[in-house]
Amino acid sequence: MNNFNAILSILEEKESRYIDLRFTDLRGRMRHITLDTNDVKNMKEGLFAYGQTLDTSFIPGWEKEKINSMTLVPDLNTAHVDPFFAQETLAFFCDIADLRTGEPSHNDPRATAKKAETHLKSTGIGKALHIKPEIDFFIFDDVRFTTDPCLTGFNVKSPGLSVNTDNLYNNRNYDYRPEKKTTSFMAPPIDPCQDIRGEMLTAMRQMNVTAKKHSHGTTPAQHALGMEFNTLTKVADSMQICRYVINQVAYTYGKTATFMPKPLYGENGAGMKCALYISKDSERIFSGDNEQGLSPKGLYFIGGLLAHARSLNAFTNPSTNSYKRLVPHQEGPNLLGYSSCNRAAACQIPCTTSPDKKCIKVCFPDSMANPYLAYAALLMAGLDGIEKKIDPGHPILSSSSPDQLIRMPTTCRSLHEAIEMLESDRDYLKVGGVFNDEQIDNYIALKREEIKRYDTMPHPVEFDMYYSG
Repeated sequence: MNNFNAILSILEEKESRYIDLRFTDLRGRMRHITLDTNDVKNMKEGLFAYGQTLDTSFIPGWEKEKINSMTLVPDLNTAHVDPFFAQETLAFFCDIADLRTGEPSHNDPRATAKKAETHLKSTGIGKALHIKPEIDFFIFDDVRFTTDPCLTGFNVKSPGLSVNTDNLYNNRNYDYRPEKKTTSFMAPPIDPCQDIRGEMLTAMRQMNVTAKKHSHGTTPAQHALGMEFNTLTKVADSMQICRYVINQVAYTYGKTATFMPKPLYGENGAGMKCALYISKDSERIFSGDNEQGLSPKGLYFIGGLLAHARSLNAFTNPSTNSYKRLVPHQEGPNLLGYSSCNRAAACQIPCTTSPDKKCIKVCFPDSMANPYLAYAALLMAGLDGIEKKIDPGHPILSSSSPDQLIRMPTTCRSLHEAIEMLESDRDYLKVGGVFNDEQIDNYIALKREEIKRYDTMPHPVEFDMYYSG
């Protein structure tokens, strides 16, 4: 898909009436504008050559005080039909460019991902970073919350939750409930969402994204989808489609989905583990012959991830809720080490029957992350490790004692801490012009707004702990 005539052919073949232009803001939320195809045809090649004008001044991360004239430039290779729209609509992911200069906007996350890929090639270390995410999420039948100053709290409902064991649904309660933390890979009817997840995979396939598997998670109402390996920008596009599909399908079933890492206290959280490798001349540069099957570059890449993990947290774990998952002794991967056997390790080395297919799995990210920024940042941290030959140390072994583990450094404990780390540890991100200070500062400003609101809002737990004190 690389020319305007091909687009016109698809529009005619699909009888599409609309074109949908989609882009991602700094927080990672997908936004869009829809154009009538009659106008597009009249414009001929104008839209795809010069873009669609957009005022971004009211989008978080851009300046509100002045008009920010940007253009959405559709990437023709991302064309896909949206199966959820009643009117036949052809959708594209777009890059954001400055209207005056034509240069990529420094606030465009997709541009950052593409710069990271270009930088990797320029180093000579490899040709492409390949990523395979595993997306965890929750599906609830009902969610209600209020942040009114005099009425604060939330209520989530799903038949499988223990709080709903005595609730009536159409005058009865017919749900099957396993013992706590035994729901992984359960078959229906204990797994009530088999068909919902299957429909998600079907819709993703219709939108040119292939997911390899789906299953119930370790917690009631928790689910997981596993995607295929793809290169950085393409897999970030796929992640946006995946999140969009999850929300849309849940909505059509009268349910609601969330990517919050920790919506349920006392239960396992939801993450976004990312298996990754760098390819060069059809080979994976991480494959080697040490005890973990890694090459020196594979170890150095891990060294970079661990050295910068606490500033990476600002992108890979971008919500205040993220750090309720990264808690010691609650199966959160918060230990800054690597292992082939310890679930708490930030990086894991998956076993494989084929030594030449070795990859590294980064376990601390969650699905609230902006995929373009998170994946680009992971690449830049790993490349810094290779360039500086950062030693990741010895792996965490199955024989490691609790005393040894408790002395290990950990990921950040809060979003505030992660943002502080990003303030001071950002130079590795700016190498090759991939990130820049203005973009990072805008991102930090958005996160500080979230932190301030969270820190200054009284919490129901505080009433429980202190009201009668």
